[in-house]
Amino acid sequence: MGGTFLPLATFVTAAGGRDGWMTVLPGLVVAIPYGLMILSLLSKYPQKNLLQISERLFGKWVGKIIGVIYMIISGYYGGLMLAVIGQIFEQSIIALTPRWVFYLGGLMLVFYLAENGIEVFARFSEVVFPLIVIAMVLNIGLSIQRIEPGELMPILSEGLKPLIFGVLKVIPFPMEYILFLAGIIKFLPSGKQALVHLKVEVWRTVFLVGILDMLVVLIQILVFGPQETVRLSFGLLVLGKMVEISRTIAGVESLFMMVWLGALVIKSCAFFFMTTWALETVLNLKGLKWRVAVSVIFLGIAFGFLRGTSLTKEASIVESYLILPFAFVWIPTLWGAARWKCETNVR
Repeated sequence: MGGTFLPLATFVTAAGGRDGWMTVLPGLVVAIPYGLMILSLLSKYPQKNLLQISERLFGKWVGKIIGVIYMIISGYYGGLMLAVIGQIFEQSIIALTPRWVFYLGGLMLVFYLAENGIEVFARFSEVVFPLIVIAMVLNIGLSIQRIEPGELMPILSEGLKPLIFGVLKVIPFPMEYILFLAGIIKFLPSGKQALVHLKVEVWRTVFLVGILDMLVVLIQILVFGPQETVRLSFGLLVLGKMVEISRTIAGVESLFMMVWLGALVIKSCAFFFMTTWALETVLNLKGLKWRVAVSVIFLGIAFGFLRGTSLTKEASIVESYLILPFAFVWIPTLWGAARWKCETNVR
């Protein structure tokens, strides 16, 4: 999930209008066949990530080129996600605090998780994810009193064509998950029963995240209307500010913000891991000094985007024109090459 739920409503509503919420789940479902292809490769090449498998199937130099592309995308996008941490805090509850404070604070959390290994990162995610779900459900539920059902009508007034563009706006988000899965499979069990369990979890993950994200988009359209939803970069933050409990408790957006911080730390840390995995696989560079180097790069990228509008636009460009085409082509090609080699060996 990462921080997908924060900007998603803006993207899909701009593309699909008031029916944009319908495009969320179909767009995320694309992750299922890609996830199953990756798990199929895990069964054939246990304890290897897709970068290592690419070198084995395509040759050393082609594999290195793929690894360099993977590393550049991961490092650049991870830095952008670190910058988003500062942006959302500046736009919501702590407007006067310099962004670099949030950059350093977020980076310290990311570096700590990365330095302590993938298991600590997994435990952190296990703790934070239920809090994210609870916060999202509360945010949606406590906003119901403000909905305007008329904002959703008429359904499908513009036909199906806008929905296609909406789905295309969603697909880059599951591709981020797929690229992370491409690296983390090295640490996953490859036994028969474990693979069955992992395949079930891919389905469960996609539908859980898809339904939650769909509800987040739907509630924003119902409360703000399509035009205002497009204008608001992070409509969910505005919803948090509007939440009142029995008209006596307000300002609970600060609690929501701490949960959203956890979500963005998870996403930024995932891309931090991806960058270090690529460094180890492609250039055989590992150890503390290289993780510090990656941290400096992340921080440098974050400082390069101090204006929120340029940051949002840049993240969208990376998602649509780098992450999407790279993952969309690389995974099926690698899967097909593995199947062809397997059939050739059998013959």
